[in-house]
Amino acid sequence: GIPMEIIVGKMFKLEIWETLLSSMRAGEVAEFWCDAIHTGMYALVSRGMRRIAEGRDPLEGQKHRCGMGNMFDYHSTGYDDLDELQQTPQPLIFIMELFRVEEPSAYKRDTWAMSKEEKLAAVPVLHSEGNRLVLRKEFGQAAAKYQEAVICLRNLQAKEKPWEEGWLKLESLVTPLVLNYCQCQLELGEYYEVLEHTTELLQKHNDNAKAYFKRAKAHAAVWNERDAREDFLRVAHLDPSMAAAVKKELKQLGERMRKKHVEDRKRYQGLF
Repeated sequence: GIPMEIIVGKMFKLEIWETLLSSMRAGEVAEFWCDAIHTGMYALVSRGMRRIAEGRDPLEGQKHRCGMGNMFDYHSTGYDDLDELQQTPQPLIFIMELFRVEEPSAYKRDTWAMSKEEKLAAVPVLHSEGNRLVLRKEFGQAAAKYQEAVICLRNLQAKEKPWEEGWLKLESLVTPLVLNYCQCQLELGEYYEVLEHTTELLQKHNDNAKAYFKRAKAHAAVWNERDAREDFLRVAHLDPSMAAAVKKELKQLGERMRKKHVEDRKRYQGLF
């Protein structure tokens, strides 16, 4: 029920489709006969499209590798007719209807479709949009903006050698975005999400006081008193300017834990 989108020039699995579509006008329906040399990847493309039509994840059950690699692992597309076509490629007829054509500047590209320059340009825009949404207390939407910016940077980092200059420069942009994302998750009550991301961040940057502070608040929220106290004290050691905030948090933590202990005693007394 949703039209398929193809971004010309981004090496879609069936390159011939780009050629065919580029010969059409918007609103036109056309039929094309294609030799088998152009249709070898159709079985893999069709499998994904069929799964989407069935309401399933097109990558369901696959390992993190290319489609052809997964074919070697599983020896089947899951559809008999596509397996037959995969084994014996044939000429195919494609009937296409072109609904709409958009200029590159008008199309909001997904992260994977962006060039390096486009990703770098998108990051500050996404960061700014996230900050604006935070001011409006729309934390879920803000978190999504920060996350999208992080994905852009992680994609670029994957092409750099870890801990060298290019990688470190990108990492310096990632860190504040992850911290902003974690603050949104704290506001949304997603404490285990915060624990996961702050811990991952601290494995690389074990002197980041803000990451310890956010992790401490998440620990406190899920009653991990010992871990919360350790992280709060580490914050005060790393950044003395945060000592007052740490003192306030430790006082609140103590009060919450005392209240919880009283409630627990009453609850257990009732059991016996």
